[in-house]
Amino acid sequence: MDKKYLTDQLKEFADKYNVSADEEILGKIVDISSFRVVPKGEILSSIGDDSTISGIVLSGMVRSYYIDEEGNDVTRGFSPTGSLCMDEGFFGYEERICMWEALEETTLMLCETLKMKDLIRDNVRFKDIWITLLESALRYKMYRENGFLVENATERYLHFKKLYPDLSGRIPLKHIATYLGIAPESLSRIRSAMREENIE
Repeated sequence: MDKKYLTDQLKEFADKYNVSADEEILGKIVDISSFRVVPKGEILSSIGDDSTISGIVLSGMVRSYYIDEEGNDVTRGFSPTGSLCMDEGFFGYEERICMWEALEETTLMLCETLKMKDLIRDNVRFKDIWITLLESALRYKMYRENGFLVENATERYLHFKKLYPDLSGRIPLKHIATYLGIAPESLSRIRSAMREENIE
């Protein structure tokens, strides 16, 4: 892939999250990365795999999930275009704590987590970018916890649609349901009720 194109795409992602990043920094990220196109349905990484590689979704969408004690597939989160995926290594995990699956044909930029951490340590501006990403991840975690503590299923679904306004039509309802902590049948009932009230 053309380095200028990739650098420009990363710049778009940075601007989207209000992160200041110059071409030199973004070029360094591209230089230590590899690229891969994966088909819809492919498992990118499994629980227990080492976490030495992390990724950025350049196009498409990735889902993270785990298998609960009863063998159910439970969605942990979604990584649409411009998001990190397979990022456990950044947070101190040596092994994957969830499964990672391409929900669509997806183009990934992959990098060695340790090399990326070296960039973060060696560049003050890159540290600023990393702090912004960590703050975003913490806000998301707090949002998720708050939803399960104080919101009912309908409210969680409305917040999901607000958080991912362009994605709800692209994600199978069964995955949205487990992400919300409800059965697919319950989500169908919620959507039907919302349509009757002209909310959906």
